[in-house]
Amino acid sequence: MKQHLIVLDLDGTLLTDQKVISPKTKRTLNKAMEAGHEVMIATGRPYRSSETFYKELGLTTPIVNFNGAFVHHPTNNHWGTHHTPIGLNVVHEVVESMHNFDFHNIVAEVLDDVYVHHHDEKLMDIFRFGDPTITTGDLRNYLKTDPTSILIHAPYERVQEIHDHLSSVHAEVIDHRRWGAPWHVIEIVKSGMSKAVGLDRVSKSMGIARENIIAFGDEDNDLEMIDFAGVGVAMGNAIEPLKTIANEITLTNNDDGIAELLIERLKL
Repeated sequence: MKQHLIVLDLDGTLLTDQKVISPKTKRTLNKAMEAGHEVMIATGRPYRSSETFYKELGLTTPIVNFNGAFVHHPTNNHWGTHHTPIGLNVVHEVVESMHNFDFHNIVAEVLDDVYVHHHDEKLMDIFRFGDPTITTGDLRNYLKTDPTSILIHAPYERVQEIHDHLSSVHAEVIDHRRWGAPWHVIEIVKSGMSKAVGLDRVSKSMGIARENIIAFGDEDNDLEMIDFAGVGVAMGNAIEPLKTIANEITLTNNDDGIAELLIERLKL
């Protein structure tokens, strides 16, 4: 069998709702690697909050973080680091415009440095993972570096109007997506960034053709990746738009959907 590249989103895909990798899925991925296939992670998370799972699986591949805005190889410094942040002037415009809307908070991440517009203990718990440097205060004053991503946390009933505003005013310079429940968050990266962009870079460096890529995802930040992969797989718990474009639909993240499909497809 030809060597395949298996690409894994984390939340809602590789991880169960308890944020762990199930024993069966871990065993199956280990078997796939023993059989000569490559396994990698492509996530919206920063590296600091995905490193644990990278190491748990014993991966030796590049990783896509921040939905493609940061791609590097944790175990090979010679592979290169590809960081594509958002221009600071654009961020300041977005932050300024958000004050015309009802929002809870805005968070900027510069790789592993976190900037929080308003102090919020509940939200901070998400970003403390990996022990980043956290700065709190008006982003228009404290943020001095082009950020990798921006997150806008807003009341559920306000998310759509903020989404529409960003689409109409800033569409040429940023791309934005909504997080899944329970967090009503809009995530912003530089225009043109997606997991597919990062995956294209990685797969070419490994010499693996698109038709031999099997990618798993569940949310709208996986759309481009699932479309790009030779075999795009939507989890059973995935959003409907992803299931519509996927080549395959497997079981949910809580039912070893990744393992079940790989066992069948790769004869593990």
